[in-house]
Amino acid sequence: MQNKIHFNIFEKQKALKEELLLKIKKERLEIGYYGLPEQSIDEVLAFVETFDLKIDTIVVLGIGGSSLGSKAIYEFLKPVKNLKRKLLFFESTDPLNIKEILSQIEIEKSHFLVISKSGTTVETISIFKYLYAQQQDVSSYTFITDRESALDNFAKKIDAKVFYLPKDVGGRFSVLSVVGLLPLALCGVDITALLQGSSRVQESFFNDGYIKETLLNKAIFYAKYHTTYSINCLFAYTETLRYFSEWYVQIWGESLGKKQNDSAFHVGLTPIGLIGPKDQHSFLQLIVEGTRDKSVTFIKINDFENELEVPDVTLPFLEKLDILNGLTFHDLITMQSDSVIEALLEQRDIPLDEIIIERVDEESMGQLIYYYELLTSLVGQLINVNTYNQPGVESGKIILKEKLKNNRKKLNHKK
Repeated sequence: MQNKIHFNIFEKQKALKEELLLKIKKERLEIGYYGLPEQSIDEVLAFVETFDLKIDTIVVLGIGGSSLGSKAIYEFLKPVKNLKRKLLFFESTDPLNIKEILSQIEIEKSHFLVISKSGTTVETISIFKYLYAQQQDVSSYTFITDRESALDNFAKKIDAKVFYLPKDVGGRFSVLSVVGLLPLALCGVDITALLQGSSRVQESFFNDGYIKETLLNKAIFYAKYHTTYSINCLFAYTETLRYFSEWYVQIWGESLGKKQNDSAFHVGLTPIGLIGPKDQHSFLQLIVEGTRDKSVTFIKINDFENELEVPDVTLPFLEKLDILNGLTFHDLITMQSDSVIEALLEQRDIPLDEIIIERVDEESMGQLIYYYELLTSLVGQLINVNTYNQPGVESGKIILKEKLKNNRKKLNHKK
């Protein structure tokens, strides 16, 4: 993975960088995601080895951090990998969505992974109840949760298989834990290569490698100008990163949109996920000529390993477009992204950088995920927020549960 930065970097910020590194190294001892590249995956691989071959679909019941990461990786790899099983996700209480997903599966040939860190996630448990009423075969379910959670106790009660989240790994940072590794491994994803990719970034950052200065410079820039360039656009030039963009929106928004520690000030960086070249014909106009409050990161693939090309065909009245003839679509999409980058550089006041990943494979995605987790943590330290809590989300959950209690009382009263 390469990262080319096209905005002013901070060579003279030596003291700030040293202070930031000390904070991150201290945080590394307390926050569990930092160590995930080094974890043992023997339990996951053993489970996969003995898995029922008749199962053709893995279904994740989870929301947010319980689903977005594994979905991002699965959808990234699906176009180029011959995967063993389909992977589907129940992520919403929208009844139309539930019905649509149910129409795609045969319950007898499906295995359900019920994922909730707290064990009491309303969306996840409501959908699980609906499915469990139809299929009570314990072998159809595996649970992923915290030890001694309500869901853990239920799983033990019915003698179901349970995997536990590592200590101090928050939901949106959990994709490289069993939360993401188990469903992916069951579908045939090489999770060893995925972790090797994340390990490369980890080692490079903490052992003075190529990525250390890049991440420090980007984090310092984002933090210094977080009020000026408060919107961060991730412009991925491949459809395979559509769901990675959704994962990025969660980790960036939920981690950095906070009240500052020991302060009444509200801060944050607004994430926007874009896909090129489609969004060249919509959002790009706002970037080029709109308010100067956006930075842009382009993600490009160096080798699509696919040589589809525009045929040597001349069409009446479209002769001018014969310039496309014989061009591979790989080269075409690269030219499109490079042309947009050049156009933005001409503006001189739009901060942008390019991330170039080598190819569509597990190692590349492991690098990209760990890179963004580290960048999020670095920026969180610099803008002085608690990167790992989400009080704004929790307040809504508390109100919802109170409404559900009141609604239950009304129903009981009617009986």
